[in-house]
Amino acid sequence: MGAEANATELLRAIGEGDRRAADELLAVVYEELRGLAARYLRQERAGHTLQPTALVHEAYVRLVGGAQPDWQGRAHFLAVAARAMRNALVNHALARKAEKRGGGRTAVSLEAGLIARPAAELDAIELSEAIERLSALDERKARLIEMRFFAGMTMDECASALGVSLSTAEADWRFARAWLARALAEDEAAGGES
Repeated sequence: MGAEANATELLRAIGEGDRRAADELLAVVYEELRGLAARYLRQERAGHTLQPTALVHEAYVRLVGGAQPDWQGRAHFLAVAARAMRNALVNHALARKAEKRGGGRTAVSLEAGLIARPAAELDAIELSEAIERLSALDERKARLIEMRFFAGMTMDECASALGVSLSTAEADWRFARAWLARALAEDEAAGGES
C-alpha cells in the first residue's frame, strides 16, 4: 500500500476513534510535515526560535488531539495541517511580542511565486490578518493561500482538497495572489503613514 493510501486509511481509523492510528499516521506523514515546516521556517528572519520539529508537533497535536473533521484523505489532512502550522506560527509570534516591550513581531519571507511582486519580508501577524480578511471575502481562496504557502501543496493537491477543478483552483490562485499582494502593499503604506 502506498503512503498516500496508507495515510487515508489511518485518517479514517482516527475518525472512528482509533487512537493507535494517530501514532501510526505520525510515522507516515512526519517527514513530509517536517520538510514543510523546515521550508517555511527557512523563510523566516534569522534568529527565529521555533524549530521545525516543534512546529510539526504543535500542529500535529492540534490536528489529532481535538475534534477531527471527516478526513477526505492526505490532501485534506495537509490542508488542515497548513492552517494548524499557520496558527502555531502566529501564536508563537504573539507570545514573542508579549515577551518584549514594544513588540518584536516575527518577520516571514514569501517565496517569489506566492505574490506577484518580488519576495518581501513580512510580519507573520500581518500575513495572518491579511489571510483572515481574504477569508471573510472568500474562504476558499484564503484556504488556497494557506495550502500553497504553509503546506507547499501542488495545485492538483489543492484542487482535490478544495473539491474543485484544477482550472478553478488556478483561477482562484491568480485572484488570491493579486489580492494578497494588494492587501499587503496597502498595509505597508498605512503603516508608513503613522
